[in-house]
Amino acid sequence: MRAIFANRFIQSIMLSGLFLQTGIWVRNFAILLFVTEQTDKDPVAISLISVAEFAPIFLFSFIGGAFADRWRPKLTMVVCDLLSAASVFAVLLALIYGGWEAIFFATLVSSILSQFSQPAGMKLFKIHVPEAQMQMGMSMYQTVMAMFMVIGPMLGTLVYFKFGIDTAIAIMGTCFLLSAAVLTLLPADQKVEGKKPESKLGQEMKMGFHYVWSNKIFVYMGFFFLAAGLGLGLVNPLGIFLVTENLGLTSESLQWFTVVNGVGMVIGGMAAMGFAKKMTPQVMLMTGFVCSAISVAILGNITMVGWALAVQFVAGFMGPLIHIACNTLILNHAEESFVGRVNGILNPLFMGGMVINMSVVGLLKAQLPLGTLYLMASGLFLIGAVGMLPMLRIKAAKQVKVAHSMHH
Repeated sequence: MRAIFANRFIQSIMLSGLFLQTGIWVRNFAILLFVTEQTDKDPVAISLISVAEFAPIFLFSFIGGAFADRWRPKLTMVVCDLLSAASVFAVLLALIYGGWEAIFFATLVSSILSQFSQPAGMKLFKIHVPEAQMQMGMSMYQTVMAMFMVIGPMLGTLVYFKFGIDTAIAIMGTCFLLSAAVLTLLPADQKVEGKKPESKLGQEMKMGFHYVWSNKIFVYMGFFFLAAGLGLGLVNPLGIFLVTENLGLTSESLQWFTVVNGVGMVIGGMAAMGFAKKMTPQVMLMTGFVCSAISVAILGNITMVGWALAVQFVAGFMGPLIHIACNTLILNHAEESFVGRVNGILNPLFMGGMVINMSVVGLLKAQLPLGTLYLMASGLFLIGAVGMLPMLRIKAAKQVKVAHSMHH
């Protein structure tokens, strides 16, 4: 445990993560509240914020992953944070001169840039963290993210109502600059000896798809990434109905479920650090999927508030286990030169599944009882669990050396 805390890379990436998460959560909530006020709760304007945040994951995830495999990862992360900060300060100038619509641009640009910096961060994990400490390192990083799920909404709301949108935007830009400053402390990017054969981006993308398709573990992962996305897409928008219809509470009570879910995630992230020594990522992933399926099925068909909160906590607890296990599997089984592209292919499958079901859940809700929809989501998690059964047989990283066969 001490060895991982002494790792200079872990120290820097955790501190950078703290600054980034502060900036992102202040952005998310301040912009949401600002747009709600400016447009008098116009649902189209409010949904545009989500489009600006999630559309880049589809459009740029794979391209960002391919570039992360080509570029030097430390430099990529520093430049992305600096560009994010520059775009934020540009938006601040627009706000000062009255063009409030520019606010969408702040979310869009930093969301696009994160598609380049996130796979670069994964690549740095692969380079600087020994395989034995990988799961532990991921658990620590995930715990920081989970903590912000609890304090982030409160922080963003407080900053906006206390100081207003201009200050919120300035804080966000400053956080990106501080993150970039911390990332400069990372060990220098390794210089590649000798001239690398130059290959075209299109060819590298094709190699990425071929690599994923040839490596069974990533094919299985693609399947359950899609299943998990479809399941979450059904459940996420239904929280408000669960609280008001099944439990007979007011819509304001939803925040307590969000907080309980976040607390579950923080404790789940910490527990995953302990599990990392005793559990393979495959077993951790299977545990997360099966328990999520059970808790989602119960949650949609329960009318007692105390029990519902307890089950919500379990659902939150399982989130980091699934996330950490997925990232560890990618890092353990992908060659360093393919980490970005593997990440860039699998992530949009998850997001795609989520967005597809989020867009149809309104229509389904009009036709089906709430309990049935939760059972459908539970079924999708179970399908994901069944789909990963063959993975339990895959032991160590059997990497497919596709890269070499494709160069010749």
